[in-house]
Amino acid sequence: MDHVNLTDHLGAALGRPLTLAVVGAGARGRAYARMAADTGAARVVAVAEPDRARREDLAHAFGISGDHAFTGWAELAARPRLADAAVVATLDHDHLGAATALAGAGYDLLLEKPVATTEADCDAIGRAVERAGVTAAVCHVLRYTPYTSALRALVESGAIGEVVSVQHLEPVGHAHFAHSYVRGNWHDERTSGFSLLTKSCHDVDWLAYLVGRPVARVSSFGGLHHFRPEHRPAGAADRCVHCPRQVEAACPYSAARMYRDGLREDSPHRHFTQVMAGELTSEAVERALRHGDYGRCVYGGHNDVADHQVVNLEFDGGATASFTMTAFTPMEDRRTTVFGTRGQVTGDGRHVHHFDFLTGRTTTTDTWERAPEGPDGHGGGDAGLVAAFVAALHQGRPELIRSGLAESIATHRVVFAAERARRQDRVVVL
Repeated sequence: MDHVNLTDHLGAALGRPLTLAVVGAGARGRAYARMAADTGAARVVAVAEPDRARREDLAHAFGISGDHAFTGWAELAARPRLADAAVVATLDHDHLGAATALAGAGYDLLLEKPVATTEADCDAIGRAVERAGVTAAVCHVLRYTPYTSALRALVESGAIGEVVSVQHLEPVGHAHFAHSYVRGNWHDERTSGFSLLTKSCHDVDWLAYLVGRPVARVSSFGGLHHFRPEHRPAGAADRCVHCPRQVEAACPYSAARMYRDGLREDSPHRHFTQVMAGELTSEAVERALRHGDYGRCVYGGHNDVADHQVVNLEFDGGATASFTMTAFTPMEDRRTTVFGTRGQVTGDGRHVHHFDFLTGRTTTTDTWERAPEGPDGHGGGDAGLVAAFVAALHQGRPELIRSGLAESIATHRVVFAAERARRQDRVVVL
């Protein structure tokens, strides 16, 4: 568990709110800020964000004064420390600079995943945090869901005996992948990272957390299969709004259809539309479709990250896991099967089904029983993470943090090893 500086948080333990600076006021930064404030034990007092509208919007929402609203992390870090902790939710390639500077300035950190875009940068952040003696937690939100807690408790109880193998699927979703990894911020390795890191470091970390053993060896296969210029439909335009009607109507990845649909309150694409247009109005959507990156054809060759990948893991002791990440699915929850010597457990993000070899019976647990409409934010993981981070610092209880920086960097190493295995067509020993 990463170190918690209890002296710095003695005041908080005695009753004052934990104070937070939000670095990166995009969707994740805003969500974490709101969830922290909703705990009643934290107060957002500063923001650093280069986009003026986002910066002013967050400052207004939390009553942040003008002298505590900064254009970037460097400006914040140059000032005497203004808060107990900082939420680092910048773009991935800014994590190294922001995290090291803020740790050096004495801020405890809640760091969005991935930790950084290279193994060397992850290590540099780890050294900076250790040198500063601050706490750092990584936003591996899947560790904090009620579903994960129930599944892991069942495995740890010995109910299925010794874990022999695991099968795990991340169905990214065709719309999500097209939005984020073909048109969006994570489409280019040079400016973000490879998709196994930017999307699925969650899953590799979660598998290690579930099995409870270090990974010994890894292999991987996959790549960019579909979103390539050679798969472009005949007659397709560079922008979906300029496509001939019959071409656009037959394309499942039409930006025009998806983002216009997102204006409906009950649309599954509403979040994507908010991100691409900045506001949920027809005028903003049409402007973004005609001039922004989100209006481009998915077959335009602007992207280079893998759209499908299989990762095979061997853990210390011989247990194995097979993980599949694929773009070509509906928007649905991850699915997992754990095979043990005395039983099997399967899960779908909500239900945990335990089949006992001895009795031949299946027992099902609904982990959403207290929230039948479904918990918000990654199955309740977002709120669980933020509540744990705030309570750990506010109450001086480091054991509440399940995703400390050191263990997160360890699972990131597995992700980097898997990508080397894929590119070099070999088994990598850790």
